[in-house]
Amino acid sequence: MRRVWAEVFAGSRGQSGRRPVFLRVIAVLALAAFYPASGAIGGSASGGTFEGVASCAGSTCHGRAEGNGAVVRQDEIATWQEPSSPSGAHARAYAVLGGRRGQQIAASLGLGNAQSAPACLGCHATNAPSGQRGAKFTLTDGVGCESCHGAAGGSWLAEHYALPATHASNVAAGLTPLDNPAVRAGVCLDCHYGSSKPGQFVTHAMMAAGHPRVSFELDLFSALQQHHNIDADYTRRKGTPDSVRFWAVGQAEAVQRATGLFAQPKFAFEGAFPQFYFYDCHSCHRTIADGPQRKLTFETNPGRPIPFGNPPFNDENIIMLSAVAGALVPGEAARFQTASRDFHKAMGQGPTEARTAAQALSARAGVLSEALSGRASGNADAFRVIAIIAGEATTPRFTDYAGSVQAVMAIDTLLNALVREGRVTQGAAAGIRGDIARAYKAVEEPNAYRPADFRAALKSAAGAIGRLG
Repeated sequence: MRRVWAEVFAGSRGQSGRRPVFLRVIAVLALAAFYPASGAIGGSASGGTFEGVASCAGSTCHGRAEGNGAVVRQDEIATWQEPSSPSGAHARAYAVLGGRRGQQIAASLGLGNAQSAPACLGCHATNAPSGQRGAKFTLTDGVGCESCHGAAGGSWLAEHYALPATHASNVAAGLTPLDNPAVRAGVCLDCHYGSSKPGQFVTHAMMAAGHPRVSFELDLFSALQQHHNIDADYTRRKGTPDSVRFWAVGQAEAVQRATGLFAQPKFAFEGAFPQFYFYDCHSCHRTIADGPQRKLTFETNPGRPIPFGNPPFNDENIIMLSAVAGALVPGEAARFQTASRDFHKAMGQGPTEARTAAQALSARAGVLSEALSGRASGNADAFRVIAIIAGEATTPRFTDYAGSVQAVMAIDTLLNALVREGRVTQGAAAGIRGDIARAYKAVEEPNAYRPADFRAALKSAAGAIGRLG
């Protein structure tokens, strides 16, 4: 982790609507070559044939050396294969299983060769069923086109380039509608959080063996994986993407996914113990020192009413969704807050109570996802959400590393949305990004997380943004 930070802070290349490198650090970590990649066999055409990346790589399709196509860039394969940037992480996903880290993890868990272990291939490759693999399919592609866009053969492959094809007709033929934020979040979350599909759940044992902690933020990840231009043609076919909506729906879907999985006994426990993957890592992984005077290494989180000493559920997305609800869906905010507190309280009562409360919280998150997906964006949305995230009611909950990472990614995402919309100038944003950089610095290293420094930097950045509203 320190190595990645050193590379990221070495320089920046900010552009309009794009995040400077040093402000994209958390997503760089999450999409680096050693991370699992999103959506192993996602998509709506699960009954089709997976034809492999080579079926998309022709020079008249997506295999051009330069992005100068008339409708789409047509250099998408080159972007996907980029060897040294986050945009190439999906292509590298299979290869890293053969590296030292991948093999060590597999050996510790008794999985054999990581490059053939189902527990790894579910996210590090497009692990299609053997009967659905076309002539050009190969696992060594890593996470290929069809992982996110859906199986192409017998489906949308021949449809999507022939006139008079439209985006709607492609979707009807089986192409996954990734312009829909809930659909995109679902595909990404399959591996960037976990799913009930084979090989798509990172257990605590995997992390103990060396697998990195998984993190997710839909709009930020989308920006790093973007291989298209948002131009007049794009907006005519798919509409104008809304960063606030993608970020908000991503948070709702993440809460729904986490609590939905936790509510299933087969995921909630690992042997005789709870499945600690769901919990806040830093509540247990801290310095232990015996002495005459104790030194607490955590701060009380008012949103977690659990008995002292119990490991808390990782509520990084719950905190963000609470802010979203308060700003954009106020009619649902109180109900979600109640369900959230009831869930945390149930964690101290017993497994049955906790799973029941998780189901209730998952349902409330689902209601919010639907409301946010169908809600027309307002000009002041980003300002309202930023104010609540950095407000007096929310900031006391930033007591751990994971929640604070989500908060700074949110402020980063929303500021860039304001710049794209022309509501904040590039010059004004440049001044604010100094405070955002300080907030990122405060979460640079998990073991050196500084809550007070983080909250101060976040408050300064949010205050500066608020004065521009």
